[in-house]
Amino acid sequence: MSDYFDELETRSKEERERFFIDALRMQLVHARECSPLFSQTLAPHDCEGFSSLGELSSYPVLRKSALVEMQKRTPPLGGVSPLEPDKIRYVHASPGPIYEACSAREDFWRLARALYAAGFRKGDLVHNSFSYHLTPAGVMLDSGCHALGCAVIPAGTGQTELQLQTINDLRPDGYVGTPSFLKIIIEKSMESGLDVSCIGKGLVSGEALPPPLREQFKENGIDVLQAYATADLGVIAYETVADTGLILDEGVYVEIVRPGSGDPVPSGEVGEVVVTSFNPDYPLIRFATGDMSAFLDGQSPCGRTNRRIKGWLGRADQAAKVRGMFIHPEQVNRVVDRHSEIQKARLVVEWIDQQDHVTLQCEASNHAEGLEEAVADSIREFCRVRGSVKLVEPGSIPNDGIVIEDSRKYE
Repeated sequence: MSDYFDELETRSKEERERFFIDALRMQLVHARECSPLFSQTLAPHDCEGFSSLGELSSYPVLRKSALVEMQKRTPPLGGVSPLEPDKIRYVHASPGPIYEACSAREDFWRLARALYAAGFRKGDLVHNSFSYHLTPAGVMLDSGCHALGCAVIPAGTGQTELQLQTINDLRPDGYVGTPSFLKIIIEKSMESGLDVSCIGKGLVSGEALPPPLREQFKENGIDVLQAYATADLGVIAYETVADTGLILDEGVYVEIVRPGSGDPVPSGEVGEVVVTSFNPDYPLIRFATGDMSAFLDGQSPCGRTNRRIKGWLGRADQAAKVRGMFIHPEQVNRVVDRHSEIQKARLVVEWIDQQDHVTLQCEASNHAEGLEEAVADSIREFCRVRGSVKLVEPGSIPNDGIVIEDSRKYE
């Protein structure tokens, strides 16, 4: 059995560049002709004459943060998708809110390639603990597993005891989900005596995977690799060998640009990840993810020849990804608006005991009884994660415009 998903992964640099030029030209023409949004933004450009990768930097950037307002103005999808209503299979809702449509296209988000690199094969039984509620993560992994020929346990989130019993009984080969929940599964299994040793491999996403946590999985017999994906684009990059960077997916073209602009930075310099997808059903052109990364020089030790990125190096805006969910400043403001006692607030995200912790610091005019519990409920409702509340004195939060402070350190 091959080490590679297909021959695309070992193409020469010249072959891949020729493919990218042709694929980008076709997608630019398709998007301009079929997408209401891109028919406007690409109108001034000679899409048919696109002939070199360097030309792409002259095309407009579409920022993820702009989709919220675009979808409000042109509901429900902001004029991006060219799909007719009868061709849409799902419409997912991500925090923001941002709505994403997908078609019945097999492996719509291209997860099969990343799963294959992580050791998953046809006939495997996969325990999927990503959420199936509104957000697409659970369905994204399902589609990749099915394209690869794997069966899926659609576990979703929560109900840890039931999930442990299911793993103990059904003996799945691998796990997909967040690394923090896999950690919980291992620790709870030791307490309960239920056997999860059948899990020998994992593909995780949505959170950081620091070396100590990866080593903990290894000590428990689980080889875990990461995938970098978004609801809009599907897989952008994925690990093939631990701690050697992430290989770019063959179904996207990735640029690293200076945050706030569309100008590519020199190779190795940290910048914002901007992606053009080749999916004709959701043709995103120069889509700015808000994530920071940098290209790595040299070829991966696995033998795949596509470029690599260092992985997630922070956010170009104030949004933060917590337990697989993005939190935007607009969501924090909704919490504040609900509670008149709060004068100012800052959401602080920390990494404690190998897990994300969220605390909303609130300057409050009065510390009414039950306020902390009420605000915590609002965090769950608007930010869709659990968080604690810390009431602080007026004037104690710095006047620097920061709404979300990501202070996570993974040493």
